[in-house]
Amino acid sequence: MTDADERPINEDWERRPRDVAQKLAAGEDFILIDCRRPDELEIASLPWNEHVPLQELSSQLEKLAPYEDDEVIVYCHHGVRSLNFVAILREAGFENAWSMAGGIDRWSQQIDDSIPTY
Repeated sequence: MTDADERPINEDWERRPRDVAQKLAAGEDFILIDCRRPDELEIASLPWNEHVPLQELSSQLEKLAPYEDDEVIVYCHHGVRSLNFVAILREAGFENAWSMAGGIDRWSQQIDDSIPTY
């Protein structure tokens, strides 16, 4: 276990990257959303996600409506924007929305170091 694994998370709002990786490996159904800017997506991304930039969320909520009852996990660079994204989703009725703690940066550190950091 690395130091990054031991950082506390808010379990009411966040999921650890290793938990997300386990869900993927187990074939669990959930929606993974990258809320970073398009230019960040060009640097590093996870291949099996939806892309909805935080700044476009209000205009994209209707597009996400079919997922309202599903588990939704959102990530960004370090986990701050994704928490904001999740707060908006929950306010809109997405009760099972979560932020991936530490974002794609922590994913690269803990799960897949082939994902570039920036």
